[in-house]
Amino acid sequence: MAAVLSPSVFVGKSIKFGTDGWRGMIAADFTFERVDLVAALSAKVLEECYGSNGSRTVIVGYDRRFLSPEFAGHAAEAVAQAGYDVLLSECFAPTPAFSWAAHEKGALGAIVITASHNPAAYSGLKVKGAFGGSVPPDVTKKVEAMLGEGKPVAESAGTITSFDPWPSYCQALQSMVDIDAIRAAIADGNLTVFADVMHGSAAGGFEKILGMPIHEINGDADPLFEGGAPEPLPKYIPKLYKAVKDRYQSGAEGLTVGIIFDGDSDRVAGMDGQGEFLSSQVLIPILIDHLKAQRGFAGEVIKTISGSNLMQKVAELHGLSVHETPIGYKYIADRMLEAQVLIGGEESGGIGYGHHIPERDALLSALYLLEAVVKSGKDFGQLNQSLRQQTGFEGSYDRIDLPLANMDVRAKLLESLQNATPSEVAGKAVDNVLSIDGYKFSLADGSWLLIRFSGTEPVLRLYSEAATIEDVHQNLNWAKDWANSIG
Repeated sequence: MAAVLSPSVFVGKSIKFGTDGWRGMIAADFTFERVDLVAALSAKVLEECYGSNGSRTVIVGYDRRFLSPEFAGHAAEAVAQAGYDVLLSECFAPTPAFSWAAHEKGALGAIVITASHNPAAYSGLKVKGAFGGSVPPDVTKKVEAMLGEGKPVAESAGTITSFDPWPSYCQALQSMVDIDAIRAAIADGNLTVFADVMHGSAAGGFEKILGMPIHEINGDADPLFEGGAPEPLPKYIPKLYKAVKDRYQSGAEGLTVGIIFDGDSDRVAGMDGQGEFLSSQVLIPILIDHLKAQRGFAGEVIKTISGSNLMQKVAELHGLSVHETPIGYKYIADRMLEAQVLIGGEESGGIGYGHHIPERDALLSALYLLEAVVKSGKDFGQLNQSLRQQTGFEGSYDRIDLPLANMDVRAKLLESLQNATPSEVAGKAVDNVLSIDGYKFSLADGSWLLIRFSGTEPVLRLYSEAATIEDVHQNLNWAKDWANSIG
């Protein structure tokens, strides 16, 4: 018989799953009672959706945020009380390590306590399927629909067993790259690796996988993230900038690379030997080239509509097809389950591989990037320039978020896009409009502008790529002026 929850459980914002899990402010929205409820219901839905494998086991893991081990412990108890056997992590680990555990151990799925790249005040809960990736929206909608039923409690409780997720995960990643070549390059001084783990779950990961130390930055636990957020963006990585630039200015020999991980190690960014920040808009083309030319992998390239045209150009260079999706890794994962895929990635740093689980994996991406550097003898910046020369691509990229007065303004802008779709942007004719996620305008000069809306708040998200950064800002400013003229 299901227990009835007290009304106090529903104080704060309603429980809604976003693009990758449910997140909320700790103590206000994200509470122990609510975690118990969502975890138990998630286990029940995982059984409904993936129980054909005969398993009764659910993986429960967590990141390094405030109270994450305690929230995970509560989640494990709730899942066990609902009648399922729990494998509870004995330590923090990357989210993809728990996705891998769900796949490798034949579990129903995984429940991971993490708020990924959000600021310190947030925690969250991600649900992973038996296949080793984020469950699709129809699965989390089932969880939301059952919230009023209360927490399920079985007549016979399941067991809780602790496990270490790192060994199996590290072994899997080691098997996918030339670990010996990377180790040798570091040991010989030909490659120096700096990794900013942003006080997150990737801490210690490189050392575990490589069996040797690298230059790890922000590897200590800091639930406040130094007042920032564990997001791989330039404004949050001052220590990495200084470390890499100091080494460059010292004239040190050998190649230098920087890797940046987000809070739960499913997103990645990079830095070249001169201290230039490189987003996944640059890293994904490098990975496409390396995996096809050096590793011989086949399959299509999946990019979201905000992905750089350089991805398309490099794919064409190697005769690979490209599939474009809305923004959100769940769309990439869905495609991975139905097609042969080489790589799938999004501009925010989530990258996954068809020969692995359908999940973003920053440590695996980092290892492939190191392998690309070692095999080519070039750092990230040099690899980027080489690809631009080979494809004739010239482009710069930027994005901005434009706050709107309220959701009514959002509705008015959306109506304008639907009923009076612009035929010209910043004086350039619109050649094509793609409306699978917002509106993407491909322009006569080869540039593009994407206008899309946040699904939960009055925010307009604007993206553009053009030949020069000045052209990019011209497109973005046009979009801001258009929005202000209507709103």
